[in-house]
Amino acid sequence: MDYRIRRVKQGDAPALAQIQTSSWKAAFRGILSDDDLERLTNIEKATAMYQHLLNEGIGNGYIGEVDGKAHCIAYWDRTRDADMPDYAEIICIHSLPDNWRKGFGSQMMDRLLADIAQAGFKKVMLWVFVENARARAFYEAKGFRPTNKIKPSFGTMEICYVKVL
Repeated sequence: MDYRIRRVKQGDAPALAQIQTSSWKAAFRGILSDDDLERLTNIEKATAMYQHLLNEGIGNGYIGEVDGKAHCIAYWDRTRDADMPDYAEIICIHSLPDNWRKGFGSQMMDRLLADIAQAGFKKVMLWVFVENARARAFYEAKGFRPTNKIKPSFGTMEICYVKVL
C-alpha cells in the first residue's frame, strides 16, 4: 500500500467530513449517546465546518491517502486553552475504521509532531474522551501523558494529555 500525507486544500471539505463522521460513528459508539452521535456526525454540517476552515485558512490540516484514497485526517493549531498559552493543540486525528491498526494513524501523528516542532512549539496537548481506551493507548504509545485536567464534553468527560517535544 502506498501511503502519502499532504496538506489540506480547497476541494477537500467533503473528504474531511466523510472521514471524521465515519470515524466518530465507529470510535464513539457507546461513549456518546446515540442522539448526540447522530447530531454530531451530520455530514452536511461537518462539510460546512471544514469548508469554513479551508476558506479562512484556520489551523494546519492534513490528509493521509492510502493508494490515492483519503483515509486519515488531522488538524493542529495553537491551543484553545487560555491556561496553556505556549502549547500547540492536536485538535483532531481520525481515520476510517477499515484500516485501523495498520500504522497510518501513527505516521500521521509523527508528521503532526514534526510539523509542530518545526513551527517552534516545545509542548503539545490534546483532549480525548476518558472512556476512549483505544485512543488513549495510542496517545500514550506516542509519548503523551494524562494530566489532571478534565472537562465535560457532549454528555461525557474529556481528559487533557500533554507531550514535551
